Amino acid sequence: MSEWKLWAAQVAAIMRLEVKKTFARKGTIPVYLLAFAPVLLFAIHATAYARGWTTCSGSEDLVAYAGVFQLFVLRAGIFFGAVAIFMNLFRGEVLNRSLHYYFLAPVRREVLMAGKYLSGLVTAVVIYSAGTLLSYWILINHLELTKSRALAGPAMADLPAYLGVTVLACIGYGALFLLMGMFFRNPIIPAALVLLWESFIVFLPPLLKKLSVIFYLESLCPVKVPFSGAGAIFAVSADPTPAYIAIPGLLLLSAAIVLAAGISIRRMEIRYGLE
Repeated sequence: MSEWKLWAAQVAAIMRLEVKKTFARKGTIPVYLLAFAPVLLFAIHATAYARGWTTCSGSEDLVAYAGVFQLFVLRAGIFFGAVAIFMNLFRGEVLNRSLHYYFLAPVRREVLMAGKYLSGLVTAVVIYSAGTLLSYWILINHLELTKSRALAGPAMADLPAYLGVTVLACIGYGALFLLMGMFFRNPIIPAALVLLWESFIVFLPPLLKKLSVIFYLESLCPVKVPFSGAGAIFAVSADPTPAYIAIPGLLLLSAAIVLAAGISIRRMEIRYGLE
């Protein structure tokens, strides 16, 4: 067996083991809640309309979904979910005093890091894609029961875009927090700093906006959400990045971060006594 085949087999084995652990971990429960909160929200709205408690416009519902997706799912749900999943891949092993078992195994550390990253990615993609798919399915079925049922067909064509953005968000934020989890004992401070940066890019010049993950993700969203309110007068507009640049750009950036994590893990030392 060649080295590449051996490494691929080891990555697959580590990924399968870690996926089972991550899905069953108690710390993943908040991730489920964040992923399926929009499902509950749109289910309540559809039920209220079916019972005649409220009225709605199909076009407004589509904008509302885009707002929930961009402001909650991307900026809060996937963001904090990535913190919980990816920063725990190595920090959790250190806290449980079990990382040395992996380091003593006949596996290259880069292979270990790749297997753990893919396990976190599979977990995040499955959970958040399921939440996005179910919430959008509820919205489409709701539209078919309203006077705006003609919008249901065209709106269904946007589903692949929402799922694609969900996957890209898991890839980007996952790589970022995987790397941070290898350097920071407490995830709160680095996560808060990244959150502040991602939240205030709307007020930054166009050049600085392009240093943010959320800028590229929002550029790929099929429905744009108008920015209004008192803060709108301070917002700086920037042209959305085309998909043929945004998608490869995010993938290359994520690959570079994972590569940096692979290089860093070579020098990683286990110091259980400091935890």
